[in-house]
Amino acid sequence: MKFKVKTEDSKQRIDKFLTNNLLDSSRSQIQKLFKGDCVTINEKTVTKHYKLKEGDIVKITNYKLQITNKLKKTKLKIKNFKLKIIANNKEHLIINKPAGLIMHGAEHIKDITLVDLILKKYPKIKKVGEDPIRPGIVHRIDKEVSGLVVIAKTQDSFDNLKKQFQKRTIKKEYTALVYGKIEKDSDEINFPISRSSLGYKMAAHPLTIKGDENIEAKRAITQFEIIKRFINYTLVRVQIKTGRTHQIRVHMAAYGHPIVGDNLYNTKRTREQNKKLKLERIFLFANELSFNDLSGEKQSFKINMPDELKKFLEKVK
Repeated sequence: MKFKVKTEDSKQRIDKFLTNNLLDSSRSQIQKLFKGDCVTINEKTVTKHYKLKEGDIVKITNYKLQITNKLKKTKLKIKNFKLKIIANNKEHLIINKPAGLIMHGAEHIKDITLVDLILKKYPKIKKVGEDPIRPGIVHRIDKEVSGLVVIAKTQDSFDNLKKQFQKRTIKKEYTALVYGKIEKDSDEINFPISRSSLGYKMAAHPLTIKGDENIEAKRAITQFEIIKRFINYTLVRVQIKTGRTHQIRVHMAAYGHPIVGDNLYNTKRTREQNKKLKLERIFLFANELSFNDLSGEKQSFKINMPDELKKFLEKVK
């Protein structure tokens, strides 16, 4: 596994960089990589204290081997899940992932994943991509979130989609119900995001620190517009221009309007309200997705609001 250090990632410690980029690995697992001399920069072994420079080539020599061995030891029983396939051709699959299903496995994950279901039906996808634990996956949505996901079926398709995600030309649109009445008809949230000191969640930060650009956190942009206002809630259409972990959830909470049903990014009041509502999921789903296929033709997909959210919305005041 290789990474090339970008400008915004320079001056970070290497262990922090890997924590942010290997999201399925715990901090203790990342520390083990250094103890085993698995991490090199520009072909030289480094310690976890090394500070990155722009252009550095970070290489993890046996990360793939560790993950592969762990997967062989973990016997996951595929239950009677059914993939919600929206489209299927020689290049890609479009899946409507249900809430509660995690995208892919990791050393600490024992639950059934979307990858398990995909490989059961399309075993050839196992060889697609750059990481054996994430075959065919070029983007993710949270376990608690439902909606559209594209899975590459060939390496060419994977490379094509990855390039579009890197250039941020792929359109991803979400619908969310948030607490409170938002006054503006539309707005852009641009708080930088980094992993919280708590480790298991992300945090939004000020755009500047003492007048200077905040380089300790990653740039993140979320745009939204109002679909409908209620007395105590607002239904919004959301587009993300960057793809940070938990971005929409972090940004809406930092904006003062946490997402209904989200128990990770909330206030004491909304956490108590979540218990009363008994929604049992986050009111957030990825409803639109569009990209260009290998021939350059635009592929667009759209789904309706899940039934459980539609029924919940009918009771909202």
